[in-house]
Amino acid sequence: MSVLSEVTASSRHYVDRLFDPDPQKVLQGVIEMKNAVIGNNKQKANLIVLGAVPRLLYLLQQETSSTELRTECAVVLGSLAMGTENNVKSLLDCHIIPALLQGLLSPELKFIEACLRCLRTIFTSPVTPEELLYTDATVIPHLMALLSRSRYTQEYICQIFSHCCKGPDHQTILFNHGAVQNIAHLLTSTSYKVRMQALKCFSVLAFENPQVSMTLVNVLVDGELLPQIFVKMLQRDKPIEMQLTSAKCLTYMCRAGAIRTDDNCIILKTLPSLVRMCSKERLLEERVEGAETLAYLIETDVELQRIASITDHLIAMLADYFKYPSSVSAITDIKRLDHDLKHAHELRQAAFKLYASLGANDEDIRKKIIETENMMDRIVNGLSESSIKVRLSAVRCLHSLSRSVQQLRTSFQDHAVWKPLMKVLQNAPDEVLVVASSTLCNLLLEFSPSKEPILESGAIELLCSLTQSENLALRVNGIWALMNMAFQAEQKIKADILRGLSTEQLFQLLSDSDVNVLMKTLGLLRNLLSTRPHIDQIMSTHGKQIMQAVTLILEGEHNIEVKEQTLCILANIADGTTAKELIMTNDDILQKIKYYMSHSNAKLQLAAMFCISNLIWNEEEGSQERQDKLRDIGIVDILHKLSQSSDPNICDK
Repeated sequence: MSVLSEVTASSRHYVDRLFDPDPQKVLQGVIEMKNAVIGNNKQKANLIVLGAVPRLLYLLQQETSSTELRTECAVVLGSLAMGTENNVKSLLDCHIIPALLQGLLSPELKFIEACLRCLRTIFTSPVTPEELLYTDATVIPHLMALLSRSRYTQEYICQIFSHCCKGPDHQTILFNHGAVQNIAHLLTSTSYKVRMQALKCFSVLAFENPQVSMTLVNVLVDGELLPQIFVKMLQRDKPIEMQLTSAKCLTYMCRAGAIRTDDNCIILKTLPSLVRMCSKERLLEERVEGAETLAYLIETDVELQRIASITDHLIAMLADYFKYPSSVSAITDIKRLDHDLKHAHELRQAAFKLYASLGANDEDIRKKIIETENMMDRIVNGLSESSIKVRLSAVRCLHSLSRSVQQLRTSFQDHAVWKPLMKVLQNAPDEVLVVASSTLCNLLLEFSPSKEPILESGAIELLCSLTQSENLALRVNGIWALMNMAFQAEQKIKADILRGLSTEQLFQLLSDSDVNVLMKTLGLLRNLLSTRPHIDQIMSTHGKQIMQAVTLILEGEHNIEVKEQTLCILANIADGTTAKELIMTNDDILQKIKYYMSHSNAKLQLAAMFCISNLIWNEEEGSQERQDKLRDIGIVDILHKLSQSSDPNICDK
């Protein structure tokens, strides 16, 4: 207590003066307090502890207080908010936001500006919930109306909007209250700060929002279309922050479908300027933002990936992201160096993200990326970094490169990539698991040399547990990887998969509401039931349940692909030596095969005939009895009819 009292004693007189009966002395006290707290975090904390905030808010809200006093109170509160996050929390606990929003109804412009400046400081703090701006429905329209009052109201309100617009609901509220029309003309303001904040507003409004983006394309400001204004702001003579933000606006509009990917403003302006941001001359934050935005721009478009990959040696330029946290010219002070070393991991995750986008489709680009110095080692290191963001983007990068058959056979093998990947899969959050398990699916393809060691490291257990996940993408990947694993596998692996999955789980997956899960599970069954000894072996232990499942699916409401896959499984069973009998002694199944032979869909007819042909080979034991039985149930008559079919494939079969 004694320490605190010593520290705060010197600050107490500031607070005492706020309670003076003479309004002039109160004003004097607030002004002195303002001068005492500027840039002094200790002093700010003391005043908060001593209870200055409730009193300042009281004075700010008193109708009897002079405008000057109310304005000075708002300035001091804004200064307190500039301190630590704990300061902001204390201010929020005292309900500062409703008090300041109330202040915006005053006719006095100076007071309004002070309230807005304080609101801006509070809303830009990470501890402030954005929702507080939207709680009272009258606030947004009132802020829109205040935009015309002065360049300060414009700057602060745009800054508040761009910080508090998180997600489609907020975008819709702002859009419906005329944000686009009210903010567009600010892009030609004489004040740089206003132009900049307006630009930031448009980037957050357009992000993943087709409605806003489609509107922006047609907005005219002083006879010029918005995209053209954004392109002008991309020019090299503009400040970097402006170039980056306008590139974001154009990128987001392009990804939302409002600007074509082959439009000149994307190919000749946006893409090259984002590549420029990746050069090592730029500051760390600029390189991170440039690479992340570029990764998003080209993520789904092959042509843009190709153009980017040959612009300014981008692939080699990104290798520097792993070496220099900042350019030599930028390190003018030790503080900057310290900051950059602390944030170097952000560079790495941005580079991985951009490599992932670049290599998403094109084999030649993947080859170039992998041939970049120490690339595979960097990915392997990235997979075990402490930062979750780096791990996620390293996995994304690996996933992108694992689409290449060539690389799976070479680089992936040389670097035993599967080891760190299996480690990532042990206890990662879902978003990492989804990408990591997708990558594992590729590593388990039949031609991939990683398949064996992955199996030995306990992959079956891991994948079986994924199939039980609540998360759909994880269920799909788990079963998909098992399907790849079972392809042309030896009997032991197949038995391990069946044991790991358990019959209950297999049935659970066959009745999954998602068609992807169902198709992959049928694919797994089909791969398990291949080669005769395996078919007979599995059907001798699981025959009853498998036949039940097949019956259920053929009777259910499923699409053509699902039924075709199921009939192919039956055809595989029909190819077994002893397994055949499970079909021949099941009249229900035979009737179903007969029904599908006369189906309107040719794929199903062919699959059903495939079952029949596997049952009737002359050289196999018992073929005569099987042929007689099939003749009895009318199969031959259907075959006669089908031999007249107009479809050459059916006719042939």
